[in-house]
Amino acid sequence: MEYRKLPHGDEMISVIGMGTSVVAEDGVDNAVETFKYAIDHGINYFDFAGGHAAIFEAMGKAMKGQRDKVMLQVHFGADYTSGEYGWNMNLDAVKKSVEWQLKNLDTDYIDFGFMHCLDEDKDMDTYINNGVLDYLMELKNKGVVRHLGMSTHSPHTANRVLDMGIVDMIMFSINPMYDYEQGDYSIGKTSERYELYQRCEKEGVGISVMKPFNAGQLLDEKKSPFHQALTPVQCIAYVLDRPGVLTVMQGAKDIDELKENLKYLEASEEEKDYSIIGSFTPEETKGKCVYCKHCHPCPMGLDIGLINKYYDLSKLGDVLAKEHYLTLEKTAADCISCGHCDSRCPFSVNQSERMKEIEEYFGK
Repeated sequence: MEYRKLPHGDEMISVIGMGTSVVAEDGVDNAVETFKYAIDHGINYFDFAGGHAAIFEAMGKAMKGQRDKVMLQVHFGADYTSGEYGWNMNLDAVKKSVEWQLKNLDTDYIDFGFMHCLDEDKDMDTYINNGVLDYLMELKNKGVVRHLGMSTHSPHTANRVLDMGIVDMIMFSINPMYDYEQGDYSIGKTSERYELYQRCEKEGVGISVMKPFNAGQLLDEKKSPFHQALTPVQCIAYVLDRPGVLTVMQGAKDIDELKENLKYLEASEEEKDYSIIGSFTPEETKGKCVYCKHCHPCPMGLDIGLINKYYDLSKLGDVLAKEHYLTLEKTAADCISCGHCDSRCPFSVNQSERMKEIEEYFGK
């Protein structure tokens, strides 16, 4: 397993996390076994906004004796006291729901307490006016909640909460369809979404990603806007290349699906290559590097995608990005303008010229 550090903490989070939307459809036993398999294979980050209340009992059993190996992302506002998923932002209902979740998870603390599904300003207003946010802050002060976060599909709402400076993690829907303004949850222009990812990276707020396969549409040739099916490996690679992303909440329904998604960890660069999405590039993103590394390998050994990422982040004011750039074994100064990357870029980026620009920028 690969791990990424939470910037506002010491936690090392597995790049492959696990969503729980369908794992309990075949009963508690299937969920328990799938959770155990995930934990045994290094997955340590689990989201609990699933479709069935049974996920809580199942995880309580799966992590018995190994609570320290698991981080739980629990949503305040998601209500399972009826036995199925519900959404209730009444303060008393939230308190009862959280008490119920802790009992069924057989734990006395929550690693990441999330404000649930804030897609509009009125949603955030309700959390504030109903006292749910104050309740979350109270639990954090008591140590019952270790970190605060929020889930959203909206860049606008995400930015509003980031302005408050209270969260360490956001859950956001990322996949090539949404980033290219396709699909029901493709909220915000492509540029808005990319700016959000960059802001999170700059400010040290991690992103846990939901809907990486867009409910399987990207894995289906007939439903994919790219006119060919992407693989789970390609989708996961795309998501993990976005700035700010720490973990992907793939939603395996059982061990067999989980094994397929874990293949990312052993995949070759060719298997991770998602450059087919370049055939659907919006005009506003043409000529902009998306760090896909399709131009690799560079004859001079440059990590072109990483160089571009550090450059973009540094221009946004991320002071650490320059330090990371300067520690690279090969920098833009080592580019010989051979044109290999220019000819291979599916997004029409003139990387040779960009390397000169980057060399000048960091050479100041």
